Amino acid sequence: MTITCFIRYEIDPFGKAAFEEYARNWGQLIPRCGADLIGYFAPHEGSATTAYAAYNIDSLAAYEAYRSRLAADPAGKANYEFARREKFILKEDRMFLRLASGPHAKLIMP
Repeated sequence: MTITCFIRYEIDPFGKAAFEEYARNWGQLIPRCGADLIGYFAPHEGSATTAYAAYNIDSLAAYEAYRSRLAADPAGKANYEFARREKFILKEDRMFLRLASGPHAKLIMP
């Protein structure tokens, strides 16, 4: 059963560009380390401090192995250090959910 990890970030409103760089870095690293990245989402309209990320993973056991690979990856270590040094992430909340509405119908364009 696939689960989806959703991450809600509270970011410094003046750190949006740094968050976007951080997100682009994970865009390469997360798939390489074994998770199916849905994407990172930076503020656009409305809140200037809320950002999100989401990725799919096979199980919590697969998540633990993925996190170990990510933490050991030199580019992953560098991205964590970038966030720590620049302090643009003020808060991070992570939760795991499973899809309850699928399978979905195909999109019909009018």
